[in-house]
Amino acid sequence: MYEVIQVRLREAGKITYFSTSGMKFKVGDYVIVEADRGLDYGQVITEKEAILDSDIEEPLKKVIRKANPWDMHQIDKNRKKIKEVMDTCSRKIQERKLSMKLIDAEFSFDRSKIIFYFTAEGRVDFRDLVKDLASAFKTRIELKQIGVRDEAKMLGGLGPCGRALCCATYLKDFEPVTIKMAKEQNLPLNPTKISGLCGRLMCCLGYEYGTYKNLMKGLPREGETVKTPKGAGKVVSVNAIKRAVMVELEDGTQVEIPYK
Repeated sequence: MYEVIQVRLREAGKITYFSTSGMKFKVGDYVIVEADRGLDYGQVITEKEAILDSDIEEPLKKVIRKANPWDMHQIDKNRKKIKEVMDTCSRKIQERKLSMKLIDAEFSFDRSKIIFYFTAEGRVDFRDLVKDLASAFKTRIELKQIGVRDEAKMLGGLGPCGRALCCATYLKDFEPVTIKMAKEQNLPLNPTKISGLCGRLMCCLGYEYGTYKNLMKGLPREGETVKTPKGAGKVVSVNAIKRAVMVELEDGTQVEIPYK
């Protein structure tokens, strides 16, 4: 049994479990943590919890300490340095004529590594670019190709609902979203209505899908012919929330039929 917290590494990194080592942290605290090579930083996003050894999928690393004023100064210096780093990388990409779009970059806490995030239509041979960047910054370089959803998560923005993007605020992982989810909820299948800023189906389509799926059990589908107290008719709409269907009778009138 381990006492752990979830930490979002750096600004837009992976959310990972870390052992608290018996220390107390609050949601929002910046912490210094163990990394694959050296130290890194992140922000606490959950209260402490206890997990079993069997729930740990990879070696559990520890939180070293809560970030102190010196640590925060170092993190701030790293953030301010990023624009210069991005400008240099963009210039090198243009010189190499690489078909890639630079999205973001970030330092590890101790500046032992710089991570560059980019999007591209296909695979990109960036080996020479890595050499250029390693020579320019005299540190380890890592390039990560990301998808359009990850791009939206990093850059942020407002969704059609007027709120900040779910992926940029609290979603930990991207769950599969299908057009079937929109159909089950009787949503318009217009791409502009059900797509997010990333151009993919909105993540929120999956939030209530399970509820709608359960509510739809036993209800006839649109187009089906059903019997009503006023005669047979065709189902023209289904209201899962009310557990009712609208039926058009043979004479053209419409009646709402409730289902238990």
